Amino acid sequence: MEKEISLKLDGKIDRLTNKTFKFDERIKEGWFSAVYFLKTKEIAQKKCENNEVIMQFFQKDHAVLCGTDEAIALIHTFSENPESLEIHSLKDGDKISPFETVLTIKGPYQSFGYLEGIIDGILARRTSVATNVYKVVKAARTSGTQKPVMFMGDRDDHYTQQAGDGYAAFIGGSTAQATHAMNEWWGKTGMGTMPHALIQLFEGDVVSASKAYKEVYPDDELMVLVDYNNDVITDSLKVAHEFKDELKGVRLDTSNNMVDKYFLRNEHLMGPFDPRGVNPELIFALREALDDEGFNHVKIIASGGFTEDKIRRFEKQHVPVDIYGVGRSLLDIKVGFTGDSVMLNGQPESKFGRQYRPNARLEKVHYQK
Repeated sequence: MEKEISLKLDGKIDRLTNKTFKFDERIKEGWFSAVYFLKTKEIAQKKCENNEVIMQFFQKDHAVLCGTDEAIALIHTFSENPESLEIHSLKDGDKISPFETVLTIKGPYQSFGYLEGIIDGILARRTSVATNVYKVVKAARTSGTQKPVMFMGDRDDHYTQQAGDGYAAFIGGSTAQATHAMNEWWGKTGMGTMPHALIQLFEGDVVSASKAYKEVYPDDELMVLVDYNNDVITDSLKVAHEFKDELKGVRLDTSNNMVDKYFLRNEHLMGPFDPRGVNPELIFALREALDDEGFNHVKIIASGGFTEDKIRRFEKQHVPVDIYGVGRSLLDIKVGFTGDSVMLNGQPESKFGRQYRPNARLEKVHYQK
């Protein structure tokens, strides 16, 4: 795109633009549109040239809306005569209700109709991620204190989705994102310290790996991954004694099919709970061990298989987790959008069971080059 298209909302430029999204030029050719939309576009051009429709978009859940900026930029980039279209929209981050209209487009069908499926897909994915994150963030304050949530979804989907997913996670309320790409749309950078691979390079010596990290990145807060040897309490205390106040946190990422050596050494502690993975009893024991050695300042970061329900269970039990890292569960597509043409030349005309649903919350979006 040679020119950036800015989107003005009530006179104020406050939406992301086409330059942000780096759209694939093949959208204009219909490459990503269902063929029946392309055929309808051609029929409209040849047989119903003077039509004017209103297309509205909605979904069926309580959700956190995301993707409107992207959808509007798409329309303004690839529709014909976009300056003549009338668009009203809610904004990214708005809480929405079932069947609430979130976006309307008014104009000739052949100008924009072939983009319907792409718009549905944008809104569905972005809103799903934003809503999933919002629910997890809400769960992380069940105990009364808001715990930070890190979005760690880089390994759970195709890398081309990172920028949009990271933005949606940001809209949903996540505290930090794992990659630079996830922060691209609003100009921040990724956050993280060490993977298991770093410890492997030092033959499982967590202290040596942490020393190397600290030497190469002296200005970073030291957050050490402590489950490599499946002995989180022993390794946490090792790095705590080595780095003392320089150690800011330890992260547990124990696989859900593993039982930490703490329980294997202390079989009398086993009881009516699942000892696998990152479980409440392990974190309680880790917190106690750190506090007993005078390391009250060291935060505990928990990751690995966390979901909204698991976080809520932890919070109800007042498990002493300070930060949650969540990945795959945040990428589930649970919200689907529908675009319907509901008005034709100023008169109601739509599929049976659908009707025009005006929404006073919608705001007019002004086209500006």
